[in-house]
Amino acid sequence: MPRAKRGIKRHQKRLKILKQAKGYRLTKSKLYRAAKEAGQRALKYSYRDRRNRKREFRRLWIIRIGAAARQHALSYNQFIHGLKLAGVEMDRKVLADIAARDQSGFASLAEQAKRALAA
Repeated sequence: MPRAKRGIKRHQKRLKILKQAKGYRLTKSKLYRAAKEAGQRALKYSYRDRRNRKREFRRLWIIRIGAAARQHALSYNQFIHGLKLAGVEMDRKVLADIAARDQSGFASLAEQAKRALAA
């Protein structure tokens, strides 16, 4: 049985991992084992934070909507409940954008919510 020599493939694999760790500080970009561990940790964090980003944006939208709703004498939950009763189906991302960019448009939505709550 002939002897298997994997020198080239092994070197390519190690270079690939070191290239992914480029820009890391100290030995994490120079030494194979440290680079491999740092790369695995970075992938784990990026997987986790892709999910956390969605949570953080939703929280931001809710804060913006709540601040704009308080200017029209409504709390956040009253505003959202009033919109549901009025049959306005907008997601929080759009509502937050309207609150930040179009005060008159948000004022009309707040009035709709108030009328629906009163009825």
